Amino acid sequence: MPPPRQVRADAVRNREKIIAAAREQITRLGPDTAMDTIAAAAGVAVGTLYRHFPTKADLVDAIVEEHLEIMVTEVEAAAARARAGAEAWPQLQELARRFVADAARDQAIKAAAQALGSQASGPLEARVYAAGEELVAAAKAAGHLRPDASAADFALLIATAPADQPAAARQRWLDLFLSGLAAAPGLTAARVPGAVPSPAATPGLAAAPSPAATPGLAAEPSPRTTPSRDGGFT
Repeated sequence: MPPPRQVRADAVRNREKIIAAAREQITRLGPDTAMDTIAAAAGVAVGTLYRHFPTKADLVDAIVEEHLEIMVTEVEAAAARARAGAEAWPQLQELARRFVADAARDQAIKAAAQALGSQASGPLEARVYAAGEELVAAAKAAGHLRPDASAADFALLIATAPADQPAAARQRWLDLFLSGLAAAPGLTAARVPGAVPSPAATPGLAAAPSPAATPGLAAEPSPRTTPSRDGGFT
């Protein structure tokens, strides 16, 4: 049997350029962005684009898959920090903030995924969910999270985020949602030992942009057609 054919380095680079350009152009121009426009932004021929992605649905699927891979990395890294002794509740809050920022940034991607019927990667979603449950269990064991909380609550948080609202309104909504999940009223980042206070929770503290809010994923964590367990592109 002949050895498996290796993908050429230039083909890998072209694929990466196409995905990056598609994410940028759809975010900037909307879900109806033409494939010709994406190819031009990527600096490749239209034929090259179609060799990698025969349909626009295939291309949007690749963007969603990349987003989920970053979510997996971030949530599993947070779970590893919690196992090493870090507080789990601040980790959950920071992930929620970053993924809500992703939802706001990626509204056009979500619309394109919905219109084209894109499907999330089941195995990646399962990994996000498993690591999220580990963080939730650790936060509950520490007495920071209400006993009936689950990873599904954080999926709901991200899937229902008011992505079309201004940043200040999203932050207010997030603070209220997280306060409702806390074991005691007001037990958000500003009151958890070792946690970084959120700008909305600390008077005079200016808001800093989340890394996930800068184009070029997270996140975040982020949305597609219907709410999924991890709140990604669903």
